[in-house]
Amino acid sequence: MVHSHKHDEHAGDALTDAAKQQLSLSGEQWTQMREDIFTVLADFKKPASAYDIADIVSQKRGKRVAPNSVYRILDLFVDTNLARKVESSNGYLANSHPACMHDCIFLICDNCGCAVHLDDDALTKNVRSAAENAGFANVRPVIEVRGICSDCDKN
Repeated sequence: MVHSHKHDEHAGDALTDAAKQQLSLSGEQWTQMREDIFTVLADFKKPASAYDIADIVSQKRGKRVAPNSVYRILDLFVDTNLARKVESSNGYLANSHPACMHDCIFLICDNCGCAVHLDDDALTKNVRSAAENAGFANVRPVIEVRGICSDCDKN
């Protein structure tokens, strides 16, 4: 990954703890439903839809969880930097460094659907500047690059 500074990357329980802390710092509560949704999201290796997450959380809870409820929580997760949204697939990925704000750059495999998140502050700064020079405000770059991942390219 390209970074302009060092990240504290998290996985497993450490990722859940970091997400809980970040959500609390933003003034939101870490509820059992939010934890269930985040835990399921963090287990996905490629972008997950709200429907995918709702199905798994429903199975774990033994009762139906509506995708609309999951969408609201996922939107909260994106707003508080706990998750990233892959716009082209309407899918979500857990952010492995929720305390660090960056714009989104995704490399998306056209074959298997995996998405790799990159941080390149210099690139997104240039995109922000170009948008601001064109008269746009509150710019939030989300850049998606499609191709074939190295695993699929070997096959």
